[in-house]
Amino acid sequence: MTERRGGMRAIGAALPRVAGAILGKDGTAAAQLLAEWPAVIGAEIARIAQPLRLSFPRGERRHGVLRLRVASGAALEIQHREPQLIARINTFFGYPAVARLAIIQGPPPLPDLPKPPIPRPLAAPEERALEARLRHVADPELRAVLERLGRAVLGSRRPGKESH
Repeated sequence: MTERRGGMRAIGAALPRVAGAILGKDGTAAAQLLAEWPAVIGAEIARIAQPLRLSFPRGERRHGVLRLRVASGAALEIQHREPQLIARINTFFGYPAVARLAIIQGPPPLPDLPKPPIPRPLAAPEERALEARLRHVADPELRAVLERLGRAVLGSRRPGKESH
């Protein structure tokens, strides 16, 4: 049994070890590239192209093929910029890890969506107004759903703002 020592470590240091089991024997390089993709390739290209897999010839760790998922309308641009992109990727690795790109057209990665704001608690007059509007709803499930909706709508408005 090995002794574990406390202390904080950068997650990037553990990424190749953790992702290696998932990504296979060539996964360490791919995991590093995936973790740093926007910095390596640039934010503009990272929005339209995502690395899928880096494979090497049998017994080699150089001159591999990087498979990229590219938004359909951007495949021609990526193909045109292939030499520049390969140079950037190989600069990241510090050796000629990638010899060519294999473009697979598909949807680009989805952007991170902002989380909706948490509604504020309702003031007493707002609570009473909401209860009055829901008083005649007989179905308890429908009433609960409408109450949650009403709280979300009223709680997202500035206090004291009325709508007609």
